Amino acid sequence: MKILIIAPSWVGDMVMAQSLFIALKEKQPDCQIDVLAPAWSQGLLARMPQVSNTFVMPILHGEFGLKARFELGKKLRAEKYDQAIVLPNSWKSALIPFFANIPQRTGFVGEMRYGLLNDARKLDKSILTMTVQRFVALAQLPPPFEGGQGGMCFKFPNLNVTAQQQRAVIEKFNLRLTNPILVLCAGAEFGSAKRWTEAHFAELALQKMAQGWACWLIGSEKDKPVTEEINKLTGWHCQDFAGKTDLTQAVDLLSLSHTVVSNDSGLMHVAAALDKKVIALYGSSDPKFTPPLHAQAKIVTLNLPCSPCFKRDCPLGHRECLTGILPEQVAELIQL
Repeated sequence: MKILIIAPSWVGDMVMAQSLFIALKEKQPDCQIDVLAPAWSQGLLARMPQVSNTFVMPILHGEFGLKARFELGKKLRAEKYDQAIVLPNSWKSALIPFFANIPQRTGFVGEMRYGLLNDARKLDKSILTMTVQRFVALAQLPPPFEGGQGGMCFKFPNLNVTAQQQRAVIEKFNLRLTNPILVLCAGAEFGSAKRWTEAHFAELALQKMAQGWACWLIGSEKDKPVTEEINKLTGWHCQDFAGKTDLTQAVDLLSLSHTVVSNDSGLMHVAAALDKKVIALYGSSDPKFTPPLHAQAKIVTLNLPCSPCFKRDCPLGHRECLTGILPEQVAELIQL
């Protein structure tokens, strides 16, 4: 059985997709799982042992690219896939499996994809309340699902990082690992309404460094203004990796940490999948929908009446759902 996965375009969703890969392997241990995904995700997918091959999606997120999709679909016909599973809900994301003549094309109806998908499922959000459940549901036959009306059972993502990969990142950045490492993931690609304040992150870092912890800041190029401000407020005592790594190196750095404090972001999901102690800060988003998938993860949220609003920027202009979470509250949760 050869299965092609059309992958999502967000880091957190890509991590959660591993739960689907695990479910597919449990059902059909000998199946081959290949993934069509953005270039940035290749190193992340390489740390998922369920994945056999990856193909780089040449079309940028949000681009239509009909001709490019047709050419790629035509090229993939030679792979003779038995099934495609389309994780994004957009109409255009279902085109490549259709053009590839894959006989079974599975996904949620999404943007009225009847025809493009011949195994189109209707999504009942009252049953599948979590993103990861919706992914895993596509490994099963149509409803009723295993787990009944209460939801669906699934295995947590589990990224593999080898000692050799860790040594490579230690040598690249000339790291000393003599102190317990606290990683702060202060960015959030979706928008400012998901970000704890720079001042709170800095205060937390100062409290833990006074107790003998090393503090690393990890994020993308877009997160550099945020991490630089945090580092400035700590007197430049943090090690700031924002914009200095690709995603693969960020994964390997996170694997060296003891505890990770993060906004609701892709790196939060990566840290959970690396079996790290995760403290997740939620404001505008809903921890019931996209929680960190780890049994010991700690979620901090104030449950204000205005949240979750799911907005990129606070519509009330104050972000009290996050500013009201104090550094002292978070520091108390960080234990060796």
